[in-house]
Amino acid sequence: MTPMRDPVLGQVLKNANKEVATMSRKPVSILFICTGNICRSPLAQGVCQKRAEDLGKDVILDSAATGAWHEGEAPDPRAIAAAKARGIDISRQRARAITDEDFTRFDYLVGMDEGHRRWMRQARTSRGLGEKPMSILLDWSVGMAGQDVPDPYYGGPDDFEKALDLIEKGVDGLLRRI
Repeated sequence: MTPMRDPVLGQVLKNANKEVATMSRKPVSILFICTGNICRSPLAQGVCQKRAEDLGKDVILDSAATGAWHEGEAPDPRAIAAAKARGIDISRQRARAITDEDFTRFDYLVGMDEGHRRWMRQARTSRGLGEKPMSILLDWSVGMAGQDVPDPYYGGPDDFEKALDLIEKGVDGLLRRI
């Protein structure tokens, strides 16, 4: 009996082909960027990690800041609390500044607002770094392209919840398209 006529063997071969295709595929790498790397970008990294795991997607994730103001610090306690309420632990992340190497190491550079995209483009040009897909997170969500994820840093817990709602929408769109 040929594999196509034996439904069990046919399914085994189909599953094996999927596994081989998945094993040979390089994981996609994404760097989320915000101003201080203590609010929005750690939230995006945490959401993306959880959602990618739930979907069985192999991704390499990190987050960084446009400057070193909070280098080595944990995310803002309000960001940690908002993430934890949704089953996401970002407490072990530590803030860092984006490096020149990040522009070559990651497949996608994703800022949280238009200012971050402008900063990335300017940094790439002034440092003579190669071309790389640069976007803002909500560019990946249907009907939200060009919109910013507002910085909740100067707000209260509700501002973190609103930012997290938008981050989830953007991450969902990003994971659908990569």
